[in-house]
Amino acid sequence: MDLGIQGRSAIVCASSQGLGYACALALASEGCSVVINGRSEVRLLAAAAELRRLTGAAVAPVLADINTEAGREDLLAACPDPDILVNNNAGPPPGQLADWDHTAWIGALESNLLAAALLMRAVIPGMRARQFGRIINITSAMVKSPHPAMGLSTAARAGLTALSKALSRECVIDNVTINNLLPERFDTPRQEFMAQRLMRENGISRDQARQQIVDTLPAKRFGSPFEFGAACAYFCSAKSGFITGQSLQLDGGAYCGLL
Repeated sequence: MDLGIQGRSAIVCASSQGLGYACALALASEGCSVVINGRSEVRLLAAAAELRRLTGAAVAPVLADINTEAGREDLLAACPDPDILVNNNAGPPPGQLADWDHTAWIGALESNLLAAALLMRAVIPGMRARQFGRIINITSAMVKSPHPAMGLSTAARAGLTALSKALSRECVIDNVTINNLLPERFDTPRQEFMAQRLMRENGISRDQARQQIVDTLPAKRFGSPFEFGAACAYFCSAKSGFITGQSLQLDGGAYCGLL
């Protein structure tokens, strides 16, 4: 299927590895020029080189922390008029209510609500004027299936989900869509972090920890980041203009609810 986005420009946040990288790869493979970002220069430059090798696309790496105004400005300077914005950022670590003081809450909100909100604020007017825009927020399955240990992530990302739904109804008339992808248990560095945590807490091997994680899923396997990237690319496509304000779970069947 030709997704109709060849020649479009995309900003993909937190894209030097994991799901962000998979989205950048999928978009570059469809002929988009891609701006990627990260906070590790070595990893970022390696990711850019690999994307160019695999796709032949124009890839611009930007060393920036999108939790800061300066970092967001650097990203937008590299692509002032993006057709596509993929918001992504690292989530806060698991914990419990007693752990989360004011500083922890502000950090979670900066990373998982405000960074994305302010990037949307910057790009939506131009997208609407050009009559094309696709915004994807990579959030979390915890938005629809809250877990006490993930309260920081859930609260911040649920706020982003609500904001995106509200904005989506206003923007769609100008062919600008805003959708959310809710991943769970993809084989990324985040899952390695979770496996290492289980190893320490339960005194088990890495293989046992990973097996415990996949056993929670009906699919009985981790998701592939490339499966996630393909879904992202479709939602960014010219063919998805009637889909907006949605939150799609990519979770191997983990969600038990009906809606």
